[in-house]
Amino acid sequence: MDTFKVPQISTGDILREQRRRHTELGRLADECMQRGDLVPDNLVNRMIAERLQDSDCGLGYVLDGFPRTLAQANWLDATLAEGKITLPVVAIQIQVSHDELLRRITGRRVCPRGHIYNVYTKPSTVFGICDLDGDPLEQRNDDSESVFEQRMKTFHEQTAPVIDHYCRLGRFCEVDGASPVTVVTEAIHFGLQRFRNESQVHGSI
Repeated sequence: MDTFKVPQISTGDILREQRRRHTELGRLADECMQRGDLVPDNLVNRMIAERLQDSDCGLGYVLDGFPRTLAQANWLDATLAEGKITLPVVAIQIQVSHDELLRRITGRRVCPRGHIYNVYTKPSTVFGICDLDGDPLEQRNDDSESVFEQRMKTFHEQTAPVIDHYCRLGRFCEVDGASPVTVVTEAIHFGLQRFRNESQVHGSI
């Protein structure tokens, strides 16, 4: 998040790196992700706890894909309280329809160097080949329709309560993810700035 000068911490990226390195966490994560299930809370919490100790998190951070369960949200709240960290946690949901999510997930193609395309919305010039480095594009094993449907089931069962949790705390913001990227970005920045200003008024940061 260059605008706020804080790091973006993606649990998905960290887990994929663990899988690439064939660590124990990576193996467990791979089994869960292949099924469309969530990685156990204790493993993800440990991973986040280690990352938040890094010096670049001192002025804040953006957690991408965390917390995904109510247990993770409660752990995060308790951990921040124990550490007497006064930076507010604001939950932002980028709302997208089921059909659009399906297109984004099943249409995603990636090259080995991390460049991302979508066969529906952002195709490569030559089908199946990365425009930037000429490497062949691949579809992740967990980007299939069957895994997507399992993810949605898991979302409604385990992640939806997280939304209710932060709504009750008055720390939730929803953004229309179907809007252009620039509009979505501005809406996120506006929501973060609004909560930041409110927290400053109440003396929390």
